[in-house]
Order: sequence, then structure tokens, then C-alpha cells
Amino acid sequence: MSPLSSNAPHGQSPLRTVQVLGGGNAGSSTHVRSLAEGLVARGVRVTVCAPVEADRAYDFTGVGAEHVHVPRSSDPVSVAALRAACAGADLVHAHGLHASFRAVLALSGRRTPLVVTWHDRARAEGPRAQLLRLLERRVVRTAAVVLGTSSDLVDRARRTGARDARLAAVGLPGQRTPVDQDDPDRLRAKIRAELGATGRPLLIAVGSLDRHRGYDVLLDAARVWRDLDAVPLVVIAGEGPLRPQLARRIEDEELPVRLIGRREDVPELLVAADLALLTSSWESRSVLAQEALHARVPLVATRVGGIPDLVGDAAALVPYGDPEALADTVVRLLGDPERRRELGEAGVRQAAGWPSEDETVAQVLSVYDELTQPRPLA
Repeated sequence: MSPLSSNAPHGQSPLRTVQVLGGGNAGSSTHVRSLAEGLVARGVRVTVCAPVEADRAYDFTGVGAEHVHVPRSSDPVSVAALRAACAGADLVHAHGLHASFRAVLALSGRRTPLVVTWHDRARAEGPRAQLLRLLERRVVRTAAVVLGTSSDLVDRARRTGARDARLAAVGLPGQRTPVDQDDPDRLRAKIRAELGATGRPLLIAVGSLDRHRGYDVLLDAARVWRDLDAVPLVVIAGEGPLRPQLARRIEDEELPVRLIGRREDVPELLVAADLALLTSSWESRSVLAQEALHARVPLVATRVGGIPDLVGDAAALVPYGDPEALADTVVRLLGDPERRRELGEAGVRQAAGWPSEDETVAQVLSVYDELTQPRPLA
């Protein structure tokens, strides 16, 4: 029997793992929570090292994991706190580049196996970009296994020097269902009225207001939509450093776009939407793309990163940075309800082939099993 099974063999203590999370975006944080819950259910002891704000938001302790506050910093105090938390662990699993680098520092001189999951690609310009490349190289050459959430991340890890890089199975954790699912038409009408989209198409984009999201391109495309008979309303849910700049453009150019801040009701927003828009310069396993396909909402997305593999033929893909292509695709879909219906049905079929949360945990457990040996009596 494997030491990872829910009932450890007689004479063996349960496997103890430490999950290391940095600031944690929504994708990696929900993944760690789902993973912690699945591991605990199978008898694995789990400690999550993350800022205290992450535990408040994602409730790692609520699924049976121990939480240790470790700030999102690589200063000596934070590294020492992480090193202490990892003492006695059978395996450490870090998520994201910065968390992985802290784990490398914390495990220096120890033989504890390190697994790294790359959920996204670190972005920077100028001298900082060179620093990030150095960090990537240090991390992947130290890790026993690198798991990438898209094939291009796996390729990047291999090019950077990873000894063992594999495609990660990452399910969409805790698929959220709109509260008023028994009456979707009523919910749709209510939300559209609240957003000011009654009698006009509603387009939804979700994500932090950062440069890589491509919202400048989205605003460029929105200028085209002003000329339609029923002017579509673009609603962007998210917060970030570009809010003042985007808000100024929306006001100055009188664009049909609303910034509604960070929202916890994305499933409800999608129920009300005619189209979901993903305009990023790079994505791995976009949560918005997954939720849109699950909800049968036609998706228009940029052909970047892991998006083509994720969505297959179940979305309309456009080049990044091309507002004309984005505008034309949206206008064409708004005028073709049959094509929107086909995309919605194709989305459900595509989503059915994605890994489940159980399959995600099973893959991670198999990796852990490879890297750990039966332990003696405690």
C-alpha cells in the first residue's frame, strides 16, 4: 500500500506536506485550497504557508490544513519563518515563481524534495525581467519536479533547465453555481437591469486592471461598438493599478464601458452576459475562460499562452493587440445568435474533457509518491 493512501500502513506516519503560496492570484489560491482539501481527505497532513490575508480569503484552515503566516517577501525573516515551517516535512510544494524561490532559499542544505507548480508566467520589463529569468533558472534547476498548467509553461521550464517538467492536471475548483439557478431568466434580467444593460448586449470581462490584461485594446474596440444600433455595454470586473487611466479614457472618449470593481458574483454576471471577453497578452488556464465555457457563454479570447489548448474550438480566438479583429469578431457574433448557441454548446463539451478536482489531487499524489519513501515509526 502506498504511504500516500488515506490510511497509512502500520508503522508509518502520514505524509506531511507543506504548500507554499505567495500573494496568490485567484487561480493559484483556489487551486491550493482545493488541493489541500483533497490531500487532507486522503489522510495527508498539510501545512499552507501564505500571508494571513490569503487564509482569510481562502480559508485553508477550514478544509483541515494548518496555516502558517509567511509574508510575501524573500527577506531573511520571512525565509526563516518558512524554513521553520518546513522542518520535518516530507515534501514541499510551492506555487508560483516568487513562492518557489522562497522555498528554494528555505530548503537550502536540506534534502527535502521540492515540487513547483507554475500557474502563470512572471511578467516584467527592463532589468527586472533579467532578474526574473535568473530566479526561474534557480528554481527549476533545484526542483525535483516542475508542473506547468499549460504546455508552453512546461516547454519554458524545460528550456530553462528543469530536470523533470510535466503538464499539470488542474481542475476548476469549486465550480460556482448562481444562487438563482432555478430561474435564470429572472436572474439575467435583474443583473442586466442593475448594470444598465436592459435592451442592449452585455459583454463581460473579468480580471485585475493590469497592463497584461489588454484592456487598452478592449477600449479601442469599444469605440467601434458605439456605432451599432443597440450599443453593447462592456462591464469589467476587477481592480488594479490601471483603474485611474482606464476610467479617464472611458470618460474622455465617452466609451460604453463600466468598471465595477472586484466581484464575488462572477457566475451571476456570466448568466446575464451575451459574450465573455478575454483580451490578455498571456494566460495559462484562465478562470474566466473556464467559467464561461461551463456556463455556455460564448467566449472571445486572445490566441495566447495556454488558451488555444484550453478552449479548443469552443471559443472565437483573435490575435492579441488587434482591436479591429476583436471588434469585428464581437460584432459578427452579436449578429449571429445561432453561432453563439453553437459556441455555448461546444463550450460544455470542451469543459467535460478538463480534469476534475479528484483527478488533479490524484496526479499530485502520484508525483509525491515518486519523490517520497516509506517513513519509519514516529
